[in-house]
Amino acid sequence: MRRIDVIANIASGSVGPDAPAVAERLLAEHGVSGVVHAPATGELTDCLRAVIDGAPDAVLVLAGDGTARAAAEMAGPDGPLIAPLPGGTMNMLPRALYGERDWQAAMRACLEGGEARMISGGEVGGRLFFVAAILGSPALWATAREAAREGRIDIALARARRAFRNAFSGRLRFTLDGRPKMKAEALTLMCPLVSTALDAEERALEAAALDPSSALDVFRLGFNAARGQWREDPSVAVGRCRVGKVWARGRIPAIFDGEPARLDPEASIRFRPKAFRALVPPDETSS
Repeated sequence: MRRIDVIANIASGSVGPDAPAVAERLLAEHGVSGVVHAPATGELTDCLRAVIDGAPDAVLVLAGDGTARAAAEMAGPDGPLIAPLPGGTMNMLPRALYGERDWQAAMRACLEGGEARMISGGEVGGRLFFVAAILGSPALWATAREAAREGRIDIALARARRAFRNAFSGRLRFTLDGRPKMKAEALTLMCPLVSTALDAEERALEAAALDPSSALDVFRLGFNAARGQWREDPSVAVGRCRVGKVWARGRIPAIFDGEPARLDPEASIRFRPKAFRALVPPDETSS
């Protein structure tokens, strides 16, 4: 690779103010020509767009989950390679690609012999995701989490109360791959990148409808999930999905790769076999 750009959001999760200098040192140690950008928070999206439009060979993104997802979406299957390094709180996409490596170890592994890997994904209502999406009232808890993470405890408590009131009150309607319509409290969609029920090359999403009807059902589901047996829980229906549709009485709360969002009352679902090209270490290309 002739040129690599690095974007570091020093205000994000586990990045820190010394990250740009460390990234520059790693580039120099590996003899790679590159530029390290450290945009202010309000300039992050514009910087990301400008860097990707500049068509470097690869863009290494050291930031949170939302920025990682945005970089992959902007690049698409024909843009530069994207390496979403773990710099946030949840690091869903980085963990899926690089395991438990910290950002420096992941960057070294990519620079020492990184290879291209086409990553599939999903799309709901025009929003892309590459790990998992959660649709329905359980996604409301994400907004409370975000407020708590920002230190806005009063807002976090208000959102938590709202999420509790809305639990079991806004069931989704959906249809997947032309099958009969169903109702559920929540619908989760998992990409082949992380689903243990799908082969890595399978051209579909794993869809799981969660429909607990009581506090006892929620407790049992949580217990089974802790044992890794949530798919066998009687309140869960699992299947495959390439295309579908979901609708509700109002706007649909959602989480895409760890980031909260709101969808229109009706949204389409589809599998994207070629979403973006990731830069991964050689030992990850066959996983």
